[in-house]
Amino acid sequence: MLLGFTKLELGKSNNVSRLRRMPPRRSYDQYCSAARALDLVGDRWTLLIVRELLAGPRRYTDLHADLPGVSTDVLASRLRDMERDGLATRRRLPPPGAAYVYELGDRGRRLLPVLQALGSWGEAELGERRPTDAVRAHWFALPLLRALEGEGVVEVHLEEGDFHLNVGAEEGPVYGDGPAPGAADARLVMDAATCEAIARGESALPDAVRDGRVTVTGDGALAKALREA
Repeated sequence: MLLGFTKLELGKSNNVSRLRRMPPRRSYDQYCSAARALDLVGDRWTLLIVRELLAGPRRYTDLHADLPGVSTDVLASRLRDMERDGLATRRRLPPPGAAYVYELGDRGRRLLPVLQALGSWGEAELGERRPTDAVRAHWFALPLLRALEGEGVVEVHLEEGDFHLNVGAEEGPVYGDGPAPGAADARLVMDAATCEAIARGESALPDAVRDGRVTVTGDGALAKALREA
């Protein structure tokens, strides 16, 4: 207790003060829901930050590492904007971690179908991977989620690395790096060319399974559905 305030109350007060010092949000000043939405998420990098936070709480350094090309100033500014607009929150992990992490709030998480629709619309723009294109294994999580139906945990093994999908999850992370923390319902193994073809919309996942380009193991309903499709 310090001058009648608890540490928690002081922390909340500092966060409020920090957000109040931020400049006002720019607006299109149009009475249109699309324009209002773009007031919040139309700035460069914002939706890609949402993509990263769909994996659950992330440290600033992790976000910066998985958003190649963003400057530290821009990333910090976008995260403050997202806090102010109720899309994300910032909290301190308990010891021994004691690091600050950012995570999506309910409103931020509801951008998942927006990102999925945008990704589906943009499939034709991918083309072949360019030598200058950065890539992270988990960037294929959303295209693969679009290709899966039902509920369950799916592990994916690519040349670039492993990640897991929480198919049909209504709460919590949509995907995560590395193997699933518990038992997975299905495990998919594929090469980069196959995964990229699925992401471009050139190949359906069931077709790739039938052709032997994707190996499916596991006894869960998702694994059985893919093998029987």
